[in-house]
Amino acid sequence: MFRYFPKNYVWNLSVDLAIEMGARIGEIEEMCAPLLAASEQPDADGTRAFMRTWVAMGDKLRALAEDDERAGRLISAGDKLQRASVYYLTAERMQGHGNPERAPLYARVLETFEKGTALSHANCERVEIPYEGKHIAGLYVRAEGVRGRQPILVQVNGLDSTKEMKYFVGLPRWLAQRGVASLVIDQPGTGEALRLHDMKAVYDSERWASKVVDWLETREDIDARRIGLEGVSLGGYYCPRAVAFEPRFAMGVVWGANHDWRDVQKKRLQKEGSFPVPHYWEHVRWVWGAKDMDDFMRIAENVHLDGVLERIRVPFLVTHGEKDSQIPLKWAERTYEQLINSPKRELKVFTAREGGVQHSSFDNSANAGAFIADWVAETLGGRTA
Repeated sequence: MFRYFPKNYVWNLSVDLAIEMGARIGEIEEMCAPLLAASEQPDADGTRAFMRTWVAMGDKLRALAEDDERAGRLISAGDKLQRASVYYLTAERMQGHGNPERAPLYARVLETFEKGTALSHANCERVEIPYEGKHIAGLYVRAEGVRGRQPILVQVNGLDSTKEMKYFVGLPRWLAQRGVASLVIDQPGTGEALRLHDMKAVYDSERWASKVVDWLETREDIDARRIGLEGVSLGGYYCPRAVAFEPRFAMGVVWGANHDWRDVQKKRLQKEGSFPVPHYWEHVRWVWGAKDMDDFMRIAENVHLDGVLERIRVPFLVTHGEKDSQIPLKWAERTYEQLINSPKRELKVFTAREGGVQHSSFDNSANAGAFIADWVAETLGGRTA
């Protein structure tokens, strides 16, 4: 794990995630050097300082992109705008719910991302899936070199990630190279669903996952018999739950297991384990729509996989970092042990040899992501060579 801030895991996590999304080390240095003292301040003061420097870098890149546009250099402009959206997104994710600057900053994330991907001709199309009178937004990445209907891996967020984060980290690109399409969504409780439509997280993830499958079945470019599901971090709960109760999924994979999230919350109340975001308890109440801590802990009692995984009868891959600071390895082992009816189950623990040992491999996603992409391609009928 790259530790720019010696005493602040949450800030280091954000910096590492930004690097995995494509941040440049010189820009990281310019943004973070003024923040060393602020990293030791209370959340509210420190995260505002963090926001100012990261937004300033995003604005600088937008201005440089405008110079490129005026010169007709649209691909260069698009690349800079995509990186600017990474910095805006990193800054937005660090702010507490209710910060008045958060909503306009998130709007800037979406605007900058959309323009950046368009100008750079990225293999990325925005889609909207009807859901309960609103919609679930997604990013659709087409498989490369496939004629006819494509296999596809639906990818869902954790507690605090967004579809743009997952897109930038790279799994959709790695899958496209292997002949597998991707649909990265902001499911209820995350991204646009939470911020723009006030759609709270639900423990019965099959509720929204089934609607995604319904939508995919209407597409002539998708092979409905080869739809997989992947989840990262808290998605390590959402994904197995959805695969268990939605039999149309052909396979599942978790990038960081999350077998018993209720237990994780109890441990965090006792100051055990690292938090993923500042303002943590405020954030989880917002995500789940809890009115207070008692209400949140009542909701969290449902977020576990005991008695669920026996229903899964399709191939399933469980991955975990051996030095995960947030979710103990034992929960990955528990998930694997309970997949008793999966015809092809595998537990992959990422070690120091290949990297990706931290939570959902944020310390080094490349090798871990390649392993996952290969496994998915082999399972859904893609290619690995």
